[in-house]
Amino acid sequence: MPTTTQLELRLASRMSRLGTETAFEVLNRARQLEKQGKEIIHLEIGEPDFDTPANVVEAGVDALHKGWTHYGPAAGLPDLRQTIADYVSRTRNVPVSSEEVVVVPGGKPIIFFTMLALVDEEDEVIYPNPGFPIYESMINYVGGRAIPIPLREARDFSVDVKELASLITDRTRLIILNSPHNPTGGVLTKRDILEIAEAIGDRNILILSDEIYSRLIYEGDHFSIMSVPGFKERTILLDGFSKTYAMTGWRLGYGVMRPDLATHIARLMTNSNSCTASFTQVAGIEALRGDQSSVHKMNTEFKRRRDVFVAGLNKIKGFSCRVPKGAFYAFPNITKTGWPSKKLADALLEQAGVACLSGTAFGEYGEGYLRFSVANSLENLSNALARIEDWAGKNL
Repeated sequence: MPTTTQLELRLASRMSRLGTETAFEVLNRARQLEKQGKEIIHLEIGEPDFDTPANVVEAGVDALHKGWTHYGPAAGLPDLRQTIADYVSRTRNVPVSSEEVVVVPGGKPIIFFTMLALVDEEDEVIYPNPGFPIYESMINYVGGRAIPIPLREARDFSVDVKELASLITDRTRLIILNSPHNPTGGVLTKRDILEIAEAIGDRNILILSDEIYSRLIYEGDHFSIMSVPGFKERTILLDGFSKTYAMTGWRLGYGVMRPDLATHIARLMTNSNSCTASFTQVAGIEALRGDQSSVHKMNTEFKRRRDVFVAGLNKIKGFSCRVPKGAFYAFPNITKTGWPSKKLADALLEQAGVACLSGTAFGEYGEGYLRFSVANSLENLSNALARIEDWAGKNL
């Protein structure tokens, strides 16, 4: 009988440069604790706790019954691409055609494909830190140099334009902006954006503008660098349906960019996913064209939860938290607890039954902070505050 030999798994060296998204790791650990009988309040995952609007669900179900279950164009269904073009034209005040739109399964492919298409080894990419961890992961994976622009609480987690200007070199290939911002909830104002555009000037540098939370803003108005004269051709807009319409599981996002780049991004879709699910795209058309009352309702509720949760955090020993202007996260400063972020996050999960993320899950400049998602019921948020306060009273 032949014997089975366990051969060594030889991974490509680039796999060692691949990061992760800690939110899913913490979610898995929290679920393991729940299986052991522990009650966990989930404030770790960045997902709306609302159901997808009924009209969108009905459009998706109808599309399934009508046979929208086959391959579609790699760049997306023409009707959805035109709907997105119309929406972006209206909300960013710039003319956009369907040829500039590429539909993808979620927001992350636009990040990944942008890096694959534009960044060679040793090319520099400036990205926000703390920031969405996939930025740094993908920069490193393709062999680029990840150049962090620190976002500091003293500046309300906005970009220091002078510091940004000092980081730009002849090797800078791409600059990533994210507003409203994950994890801090910070928002770049129109003035911020105009100053950033001035700092970039006429350099041949592209901007990946992650605006996935653009409809979840509580103070002020959203303003995109795509709207700045001369910057539409240099901007890759990332947006999608997951946060705005509570469609995380539908996997539907898009990028808007100059047509010649869109052709290459679509080619990457062909080589990876073939296309985004057709029935999901039909639902996306209804999401953008249909009743928007669910978006406004969700936004109002997130603001109410934000106000209650941030006020509660600020009453807890060792915690201080600014009021975020967008997204659905609170990012409290916990340096006065004397605990490192990761150790404190682990303790709150294991001992208090509150799942949150260490600020270091979003980069080195996240040390001294925790991220809580307020995408949970007001009752659960209030219970979480009580548990954290009780834990702090016993351990700080």
